[in-house]
Amino acid sequence: MEYVGIRRSTAGLMGSHEALLLCSLLLQLDLDVVSSYSGSRRASECRPRSYGSDSVVCVCDALHCDLPGPVTFPDPGHYTVVTSSREGLRFHSQTHHLDDHPAEGSVAVEVGFATPRQTILGFGGAFTDAAGMNMASLSAPAQDLLMRSYFSPAGLEYNLCRVPIAGTDFSVRPYSYDDVEGDLLLQHFALAQEDKLYKLPLILRAQELSQRPLRLVASPWSPPPWMKTIKMHNESGHVLPEMWQPWSNYLVKFVREYEGAGAVIWGLTTQNHPEPDEVIWWNTCIWTAEEMRDWIKESLGPTLEAAGLRRLKVMVGDDSRNKFCGFMRQVLSDSEAARYIDGVAFHWYTDSEYGPEILNQTHELFPDKFILYTESCTVPNMKIWKDPGEEAVLLGSWLRGEAYAVNIIEDVNHYSAGWVDWNLALDTSGGPSWAGNRVDSPIIINATADEFYKQPMFYVMGHFSKFVAPGSTVVPSRMLEPEHQDIHTAAFLHPDGPTVLVLLNTGEAAMEVSVQIESGRFLNLHLPARAIQTVLFTRQQHKIPAAAGEL
Repeated sequence: MEYVGIRRSTAGLMGSHEALLLCSLLLQLDLDVVSSYSGSRRASECRPRSYGSDSVVCVCDALHCDLPGPVTFPDPGHYTVVTSSREGLRFHSQTHHLDDHPAEGSVAVEVGFATPRQTILGFGGAFTDAAGMNMASLSAPAQDLLMRSYFSPAGLEYNLCRVPIAGTDFSVRPYSYDDVEGDLLLQHFALAQEDKLYKLPLILRAQELSQRPLRLVASPWSPPPWMKTIKMHNESGHVLPEMWQPWSNYLVKFVREYEGAGAVIWGLTTQNHPEPDEVIWWNTCIWTAEEMRDWIKESLGPTLEAAGLRRLKVMVGDDSRNKFCGFMRQVLSDSEAARYIDGVAFHWYTDSEYGPEILNQTHELFPDKFILYTESCTVPNMKIWKDPGEEAVLLGSWLRGEAYAVNIIEDVNHYSAGWVDWNLALDTSGGPSWAGNRVDSPIIINATADEFYKQPMFYVMGHFSKFVAPGSTVVPSRMLEPEHQDIHTAAFLHPDGPTVLVLLNTGEAAMEVSVQIESGRFLNLHLPARAIQTVLFTRQQHKIPAAAGEL
């Protein structure tokens, strides 16, 4: 791509701030041209294409991409149903009148309108090196449509996104921001070309496109090798005790550099995957619970406070559910460490083996700490979604999108305040990844054709991110006929007053569903087989209907 080539060549000839400024200006120039060039040519309908999976992708290119448009809540007495399905519906919207009676033969869903739970922080994905490199491989008009698809009011309206601190497995090389041995004062600290070319310009563009404040969660994978016991980015290793303070200073420097470039950091996890079950061949760092506890209370917390960064939402964990009872609980149980911790971060990778009661336990033991899912993606042969395929990327897989929906619904019903996907975009092989770690993504990019493909996962994410605005409150919901285990529900009170109800049917038969929203007023829904629906409505009463039981 012409402009990316210019950015790459000029960035190597000047200082980091000048290069970043030029990159941002060129990207903005590209996108300004795109806005005037292609606005009238964008279409809102999905262009489906089958790749032999159980559903389809929607194809986008420089001139065409489906954008659902801004959210509009229906007038009183009406409700709007937005449907995506295995059969090919994508954000199909219909508005109906409320009914006076439940539909004949319908199953009932009960919503506990008067029992609010946690407040939603948001939904989104991660600005990895791989995601940025793949986006840069597209023409400027196609890049613009991809970014609008995720961040604009016409798109999914992502508001909560993760940004790695230096390299990860989804980089093309292992690196840190200071590879000069023994640089305790971090005089050689500098952001990498990957930040200047592939992360910061896209983050700045996302901030421009979004009407919602963009919350960035920063996560470290590995300190510089000279700070670690094994002197390597990968294959685990611990931070040397004498390097605890330089490492804390390093994290502060990262925040300062990003915020100096205009990307405000909202949250910080203390370590991605801090207690792996085996040696990891990509960027990583091991912490025992005792080390993490002491580092937070003796170094990280005081350092953030002294730097005026205590506003950052610090999250411990950033790992799977099975690590709570030991690692996370031990850190949080120390009052000195816990005073610097705001939340507990989880990944979904062992959720099929460890139930959601762990999330309940987390909330009950530490009710002042929010729970947030900070990483999830589909990996070949993962038990969580029971797919026998071995391919990293399955174009058009409804089953993989369905797995996202099942997990998000389960997590928010057990106190999670949001859910962050992994790579925003990958190539058709599920990379690049210097460690050979290939996975799937809601958007897959085919640079050769200058196309990108919106997977079912993309639309599933949108059924939450677009309609469940930050500040919404989770309320309980359930099927009154427990034998209907194919129906999954989650309900939210929008901060502006309306209610958002998400229904998922994982069964092979369509269902008629009725929801009593107040006395004598019902939503009657036709829920297709293998489909997800988001229902938008406003109640006139603010009491639990007399017919509803306790939740």
